[in-house]
Amino acid sequence: MPWHAQLDLNYRRDAQRTVLQHAHTGPLRIFKSLYPEGEGICHNVIIHPPGGLVGGDVLDVRVHAGPDTHGLLSTPGATRFYRSDGPPATQQVALALEAGARLEWLPLETIAYPGCLAHNTLRATLAEGAELIGWDVCALGLPTAGQPFDRGCLTQRLEVPGLWLEQARLDAADTRLLASPLGLGGQRCLGTLWLACGTPLARERREQLLDTVRTLLGNDPHGLQAGATCPNPQMLVLRAVAPLVEPLMALFQRVWAGLRTEAWGLTSVPPRIWKV
Repeated sequence: MPWHAQLDLNYRRDAQRTVLQHAHTGPLRIFKSLYPEGEGICHNVIIHPPGGLVGGDVLDVRVHAGPDTHGLLSTPGATRFYRSDGPPATQQVALALEAGARLEWLPLETIAYPGCLAHNTLRATLAEGAELIGWDVCALGLPTAGQPFDRGCLTQRLEVPGLWLEQARLDAADTRLLASPLGLGGQRCLGTLWLACGTPLARERREQLLDTVRTLLGNDPHGLQAGATCPNPQMLVLRAVAPLVEPLMALFQRVWAGLRTEAWGLTSVPPRIWKV
């Protein structure tokens, strides 16, 4: 029987402390709040005990960041879309940031298993002065385990309404998309990282942020195919592809750390779960 799991997270300010209130239905949980950077920044880990989704399953994550809060969210492992012989599996994420809020959405990768039918969506809204650093990383199949993505379909949609929309249908039968130099060029891992702002950034500021990211790309030891741009005054977007997920995730973690320092003046304090 399909599972519909929902997790509602609400960050609020209590004096100088960011605190989390949450509620859940189904197999979605939140790990206890941690404060490795002090009381102003709340670190949390989203846990999905089954570890994957099959046909008909729905994961519904809703995050609300109240005024002047700062939350950081990650996961302990990949989100796995398993083979489906019937309806699609769905993961949907909604992020809402109020004025002055900061949120870091840093889940580990999504894996599309051969034969999956999957929908993966994220929608973020930002009030004036709010800022969001997030990423979405997807691996098609498990090439090192001898399970290529030779059948199945993953539909992705990433949206900041009024500012940015990216969507794709990654069908294993679409060889022009998967193999063409104008598509993925045979790569099986793709990722998008973004900095979104509720208030437009000055051109000089955008150029500083782009310079930071491009310097990190130029120093990448794996030489991944990647590019960064500002599609509008409120967004910085980095896109990358790789043969495997590990070098791409390592690159994104370095870029996240660099953006954190350049945009917010914060040092890199990785979520504890990344060290496990």
